[in-house]
Amino acid sequence: TCASFSHFTVHALAPAPHLRKPRSPAMSLHQRPHQKPLGADSLPVSTGPANAAPSRPLPLLTLPYLFSLLALLLLLALLFPWGPPRHSAPASPWRSYTLQDAAAFAAASGNGTIILAAISGPYLPFLSNWLISVRRAGRANQVLVIAEDYETLERINAAWPGHAVLVPPAPDAQAAHKFGSQGFFNFTSRRPRHLLQILELGYSVMYNDVDMVWLADPFPYLVGNHDVYFMDDMTEVKPLNHSHALPPSGKKGRPYICSCMIFLQPTEGAKLLMRKWIEELKEQPWSRKAKSNDQPAFNWALLKTAGQ
Repeated sequence: TCASFSHFTVHALAPAPHLRKPRSPAMSLHQRPHQKPLGADSLPVSTGPANAAPSRPLPLLTLPYLFSLLALLLLLALLFPWGPPRHSAPASPWRSYTLQDAAAFAAASGNGTIILAAISGPYLPFLSNWLISVRRAGRANQVLVIAEDYETLERINAAWPGHAVLVPPAPDAQAAHKFGSQGFFNFTSRRPRHLLQILELGYSVMYNDVDMVWLADPFPYLVGNHDVYFMDDMTEVKPLNHSHALPPSGKKGRPYICSCMIFLQPTEGAKLLMRKWIEELKEQPWSRKAKSNDQPAFNWALLKTAGQ
């Protein structure tokens, strides 16, 4: 079953069984107290003859003494750091916010259905743009954002409490990874794990990339009762009564289904597809030659599980 809107087509597969930055302490400038200059009456008085050899320099001015004093100061600085004691900021409550808690929070507004996105800091402008269209459709409260770094987790939840969660371990996601890079692969390959976890919690989930906008609410077009709904990335918009069979495979032996928008029901068929997607990613890891991403593995998983 499917429906078309804008420039993509929704497909369906097998029927289912039913974010105060820690305040930097003010640093005090500590200096050793100025010593009182030695007065003339404190200088040693020479009682020897006028032509006597000059006296030896004061012990305080010798190099060994100065080096010893410097070493002592360095040791004290290490043992007793200058400035007032540092007080660490209280731990953020969002660091202990679990996917189970976050999923329940988002699903409560959507009758058990979650709208999922996954981003790191460099993609926050995309998230904001995508959210405008989701809000216009009246479904913003169903959105759950997988933050792929702690700063993004804090920033989203500071503005929109409860709508972001981080699933550890957090990847190195502080840079905007280029498509085809290993960083991009590492980032996107976490997607099926997030989706599988939500399915296992018993929720339906729609995944969206955030470099898109909704022209309309897509949910009325997801008719029927199917495990998986997905988009064909290669063809023109199809009529509503098109076949739900996988499109023909291309030159690489697999179809060209887009993993940018997927709707999954919490069924065994959908979980099977996610597990197979994870397996295919392990079998086709990123390399300088292949420069893979998550989408070919998704297509192979579809191809190998379509009958199930």
